Amino acid sequence: MPVKIAGEWLNSCSGCEIAILNLGETLLDLLPQLEFVHIPVLIDHKHFGQLGEKTEIDIPKAVVGLVSGGIRNEEHLEVAREMRKKCDILIALGTCATHGGIPALINRFSNRELFDRYYHTESTDPGAAVPANGLSPLLDRCYALDEHIDVDIYLPGCPPHPDQIATAVLALLNGETPELPFRSVCDTCPTRREGKGRVSAIKRFTSRPDFNPDEPVDQMRCLLEQGYLCTGPVTRAGCAGNNGEAPRCISARVPCRGCYGPVRQEGNQLLDMLNALASNGIDINTIPDRDSLLRFSGAHNRLVHTKEGGR
Repeated sequence: MPVKIAGEWLNSCSGCEIAILNLGETLLDLLPQLEFVHIPVLIDHKHFGQLGEKTEIDIPKAVVGLVSGGIRNEEHLEVAREMRKKCDILIALGTCATHGGIPALINRFSNRELFDRYYHTESTDPGAAVPANGLSPLLDRCYALDEHIDVDIYLPGCPPHPDQIATAVLALLNGETPELPFRSVCDTCPTRREGKGRVSAIKRFTSRPDFNPDEPVDQMRCLLEQGYLCTGPVTRAGCAGNNGEAPRCISARVPCRGCYGPVRQEGNQLLDMLNALASNGIDINTIPDRDSLLRFSGAHNRLVHTKEGGR
């Protein structure tokens, strides 16, 4: 009997759903074993019935639930709770779901500051009301899924690599618990390292790093050792999939931006990176934008609002 799958997207961009489609032939091979009962990117199944005849959100029962995106408004929270109620195993799919992702950068600001910026500027009517008709009220900040509901499996990534989605689904079909390795991007990075203590300050990525474009990436010197802020030491590996290739950003000769979140679920990329830099004699005051170290992991109260609108 096929395993029933339900999927939902909350405060997200749909990149995680496209990653599901990017399974390609693997997805076609898996389809006979799966029954999608609710997933917006693939089928039309509405929350309140196909004709709007229901008064409460109704998602069919499923064995596995895939939820992408964080929780930003009351509708997201209601849908997330319904998915948790109806799914035996719930997977947080993507870094927005596991750590807040890019949307959680708003946590540095209050809702009032957000509305003032976008609805009360010099080019708009300063007395105009904030749109509210038919819109779900915002929560006080952007939350990761596990701040409101229980999560069974975490698949971070912006988006997760299709290989990892396939690995997780195959494990569940075999009655196993998916086990993804807890390694950092640095653990999988092939660049050449000459040793610590050779850089004292961090510089902006506005100049070209030293590398020969005609040579393979393993001939390029470590970007962090060249003085560029690369979050590889504190970011979970996985963006290259299961093929053993270099991390995607490194393959493009640019520093890791941290999109897979911390190496361990409870990690703090900002704190861990500051400790790593300081222990290597690098002046942390030279970091151009510290909040960028939480670019993808600002939920769990990592990024909080202050009166100045910052961390």
